[in-house]
Amino acid sequence: MRRVILAVAGTIAGLVALLSFKSHVPSAPVAATTGGAGGTSSSSSSASSSSSGGGQTEVVPGAFPQGSIAKNLPAGETAVNGKVASTAYGPVQIQLITKDSKIVKVAVLVQPTNTLHDVQIGEFAFPKLISETLAAQNGKVDAVSGATYTSAGYIQSLQSALDKRS
Repeated sequence: MRRVILAVAGTIAGLVALLSFKSHVPSAPVAATTGGAGGTSSSSSSASSSSSGGGQTEVVPGAFPQGSIAKNLPAGETAVNGKVASTAYGPVQIQLITKDSKIVKVAVLVQPTNTLHDVQIGEFAFPKLISETLAAQNGKVDAVSGATYTSAGYIQSLQSALDKRS
């Protein structure tokens, strides 16, 4: 009899704990308010975001070009913005700088920033994705382990920028 009471009490306690669990729910308004205009742009028309990356070509761990890097482009370079890709954690959008049909720079224009964890994942994943893009010179890059949704959004935005470039 004592075992039955313990089993029932344990089951009830487990159900209460399970039902009180709060899962991460991404907020939809962020995706709607942070979207940008996609498309091919020149240096004069894509200066909508401030540049915090300063047009870096070297990828430093923990830092990656953010914001538009299309300000004052040298002759022959073209900026192409990818479409905003919606992920489970927020939007992702990238910008390519090309010269003579070669990708010379990549910047992240929009990334998930709902939580500190989203930002940390971006700081971890985007430098790897950018360096793979510069090495591969196409959209066939591997997703970063632990950042599957962010990687998928990056690759989707990258592919749309590559399609616009052609």
